[in-house]
Amino acid sequence: MDLRSELLKSIWYAFTALDVEKSGKVSKSQLKVLSHNLYTVLCIPHDPAALEEHFRDDDDGPVSSQGYMPYLNKYILDKVVEGTFVKENVDELCWTLTAKKNYRPEGKCVLPGKDAFRLWCLFIFLSEDRYPLVMIPDEVEYLLKKLCMAMSVELNCVELEDFISQDSVQQNGFIVWAFLEMMNSGKLTRGIAKETISMAIEEVYREIVGDVLKEGYLWKKGQLRRNWIERWFTLRPSTLIYFTSEDRKDRKGNIQLDGNCCVEVLPDRDGKRCMFCLKTLTKTYELSASDTKQRQEWTTAIQTAIRLHVEGKASLHKDLKLKRREQREQREKRREAKEQEMQRLRALQEERERKMAELELLKEAQRQAQALLEQDEHRRRQQHEQLQQALEIQLKEAEEARASMQAEMALKEAEAERQRTRIKELEAMQQRLEEALQQEIKARQDEEAFRYAQARLLAEEEEKMKALMSLREEQEEYIQRAQREKQELKQEMESKSRSLEEAQRQLEEVRANRHRVDQDVVAAQRKLRQASTNVKHWNVQMNRLMHPIGPGEKRPSGGGSFSSFRIPSQKDPGLRMKQKSDEQDEESKENMESRGGCESDKRLSTNGDMEIP
Repeated sequence: MDLRSELLKSIWYAFTALDVEKSGKVSKSQLKVLSHNLYTVLCIPHDPAALEEHFRDDDDGPVSSQGYMPYLNKYILDKVVEGTFVKENVDELCWTLTAKKNYRPEGKCVLPGKDAFRLWCLFIFLSEDRYPLVMIPDEVEYLLKKLCMAMSVELNCVELEDFISQDSVQQNGFIVWAFLEMMNSGKLTRGIAKETISMAIEEVYREIVGDVLKEGYLWKKGQLRRNWIERWFTLRPSTLIYFTSEDRKDRKGNIQLDGNCCVEVLPDRDGKRCMFCLKTLTKTYELSASDTKQRQEWTTAIQTAIRLHVEGKASLHKDLKLKRREQREQREKRREAKEQEMQRLRALQEERERKMAELELLKEAQRQAQALLEQDEHRRRQQHEQLQQALEIQLKEAEEARASMQAEMALKEAEAERQRTRIKELEAMQQRLEEALQQEIKARQDEEAFRYAQARLLAEEEEKMKALMSLREEQEEYIQRAQREKQELKQEMESKSRSLEEAQRQLEEVRANRHRVDQDVVAAQRKLRQASTNVKHWNVQMNRLMHPIGPGEKRPSGGGSFSSFRIPSQKDPGLRMKQKSDEQDEESKENMESRGGCESDKRLSTNGDMEIP
């Protein structure tokens, strides 16, 4: 959010405050006064001619916000230079206009006017970039958590959820007057002193709106006198300013922060503890905090300010607001994707239900066809019974006729022959009827076999559908189990890698210790050989001193003051035995040391093999 957008939000409240009739338009005389005041607080040279020309009296009547925007952009906002004015003065001007119309706290007022103004500024900073200005519940919760953190209390989430659950808040978000009404109600700050609330609001206001990353007392070492003086420091993204006291009236210095600055922790000295230094290209500032926690907070905050300056970001909370907005947009996209997936699943479920309905319709059609087949079978059976009854009647009639014909045989031989022929025809017809009946029975059996095969195929289809559903459930369970096993295997690999790194580190330490021990052993052996050489040398010197030989003199055989002292010669067996025993002792020591080194190597390798997984 750039400076123009921030100014437009505050000016929008001033414009709507001048719209007394709520028609979206403001009289030209009021806009002239508003523009003149904006010229003053923004430190822009006045242009009375342009002001009178743009807002001259004519018959057009009041001006809407869209009609005022061209003049506002051309003659005011385009001429604004950042750093030449105090934005708080602009906010106070707009707050004075809008609070006179809209801010009317009822009952016992918890917030003083200054605190309400700061909350209004915080609301503008955290509101969405659309008009009318609203603040979504997530940003309200973020602001309330910052206030509660400054007061060292916990947020009353129940009261906040009750207020958020209102219909107006759910549809449009918080408007500033509803937010101030909630803060004035005292439900969220019940049991907290007004002074504590005011201090917390001021601290959060300076942090978010004033871009103050951190402020507080620090001990600073002088550049010339090198004495320690306590100063009040205020850290912003590009500067570190220090004052005489916390009222910030007597400014003592300003440290510009850039990518060449760095922070280092210093050891305690000169009677000061928790020391650190801030290095720039030209100077090094030595500082001391009250405790280790404060030193850590200050060093982290200064590093954050340097990072923001390097990244070209003028405000930490603007960057955090953009990140929170991006996170909300990502959550919204994920929610939309989830809804699309649910819609797809519902469509699949509807398709499945439709197919099941079609299957039920097919089953119903099959049942109807079965009923029709049964009706046809019943009708054919009735026809067959009627035909059989007719044949029986005919047989009876034939028998009666045969009996009558036998009675008249003698008289009517020719008639009898015709009757016999007729009987044969009737018998042949009966045989054909029986064959037709057998064929009909076989066809019905074939039909029943086909119906049984069809039912068996339907049963197999249902079993395959059940098997398919069970396979799908098994597949889902297998995927979930595979994911869990993958997670467990990943954790096990991480633990094994950590164990391997620890074992390697221990092996390196053991090897380093072994190397130092070997060096000590070699040095000891070298010292021992040097000492042995020195002893032999001094033995020879002692022998020469004990029996000096002058020129032309022989070695005395005995007597004198040293006659009782006997120096063993090279041929003395006692001396040779002693030297031999000394050499054996020295060789045994060297062998023991070499064996000890080998055993230590073996133990090291054994330990390494045991410890490395």
